[in-house]
Amino acid sequence: MDMGSSITAYDLPERVASYDADMEIMHPNRAKMVEIALQVLPFAPDSTVSALDLGAGTGYFTERFLLRYPVANIIAIDGAEAMVELAKTRLGALAGKVDFRIGDFRRLGRLVANAEEFDVVYSSYALHHMNRADKLEVIKQALELVKTGGWFLNADLIGAERPEIEKRIQEIRVEGIVERARGKDARFADATSTRAFLDELEASEGDQPLSLLEDLQVLTEAGLQKPAVFWKEFREAVTGGMK
Repeated sequence: MDMGSSITAYDLPERVASYDADMEIMHPNRAKMVEIALQVLPFAPDSTVSALDLGAGTGYFTERFLLRYPVANIIAIDGAEAMVELAKTRLGALAGKVDFRIGDFRRLGRLVANAEEFDVVYSSYALHHMNRADKLEVIKQALELVKTGGWFLNADLIGAERPEIEKRIQEIRVEGIVERARGKDARFADATSTRAFLDELEASEGDQPLSLLEDLQVLTEAGLQKPAVFWKEFREAVTGGMK
C-alpha cells in the first residue's frame, strides 16, 4: 500500500474516528472487554510491565494498556502499515512508548527475538481471522515468549457450538446493529442490508471464529494451564490465563 497516496497526515484522525464509530455500532462491548482483560492483570500501576500486542489494529487496546501502566514497555505487531499509522495517530505522544513492528504474526519468530520476554501477551479482535491450526501455532509461539507466571489474554469473537444457536445469536446481533445505527448509516438501514454488509465484511477478512470450547482447547494445547473465561456475551469473550 502506498501510504503517501492512500493516507495523509490530515485524514488519519478522521479515519481513526470512523473506525471507532463502526466498532461502536458493530462491537459495543469492545471497551468492556478490554477493561476486563486489564482488570485481570495483577501488576501494580507503576510496574515496568513488558507486553506484546498481537494485531495492534488502531491501537485501542495498547492505548488503554498504557493509560493503566504508563511505564510499560510494549511491542505492538500488525500486518498492515496503514493500521500502524492509525495506531500512532490514536496514541499521539504515547506512541513513543511503543515499538511497532509490521509483519504477519503467524511468523512471530521473525518479528520478536527469542531473548525478548513478556509479562503479558494480549490481543483483541485479531485472532479470529485465523484457522484453528494457525491460531494454535501463533499462541504457542507467543507463550514461548511469556515469562513463567506471565499472562495471555484475548478479547475476541467466538462462534456457537450449535447452528441453531448461532443463527439466533446472529439475529440478535443484527437487531442490535440496526438499533444502534438509528437509520443514519445506509449499510445498517435494516436487517437485510446489515446482514449483507456483515457477510461481505467477514468473507473479505477471512473470519473463522472458533467456538468457546474449541478456543479453550487451543489455549490448553498451546501451553496455558487451565485457561479461563473471564467474560462472555453471545459471540464475544475474554479468555486466557497464566503461564
